[in-house]
Amino acid sequence: MAARIDLFQSPDYVLIDDLLSEEHKLIRESVRNYVKKEISPIIEDYAQRAEFPQQIVKQLGDLGCFGPTVPEQYGGGGLDYISYGLMMQELERGDSGVRSTASVQGSLVMHPIYAYGSEAQRNKY
Repeated sequence: MAARIDLFQSPDYVLIDDLLSEEHKLIRESVRNYVKKEISPIIEDYAQRAEFPQQIVKQLGDLGCFGPTVPEQYGGGGLDYISYGLMMQELERGDSGVRSTASVQGSLVMHPIYAYGSEAQRNKY
């Protein structure tokens, strides 16, 4: 199957961009560009084979999509929840399984360790 080219353009019909900081826009654009380059061209082929593109896990980590709201000292991004939402929205546009991978790692793994773990656990994990 041929790779697909992602030509997505995001019209801002309700002027949401006016409410976002420059940092928010940069984060959104970075994840959007990643999805266009790395996810969109391959994801249909992986879906047809019922496989997950394992190589993207490290890429998502490098991009900061795992634990973006966890403080940097514990390996997170130290970002706000608007940034987190924008990141997940862009990943979801590429594929819901990819978004699930990132959101589960951040919300169901990293956040509970940060919120409820001991200082030793936070530093270890």
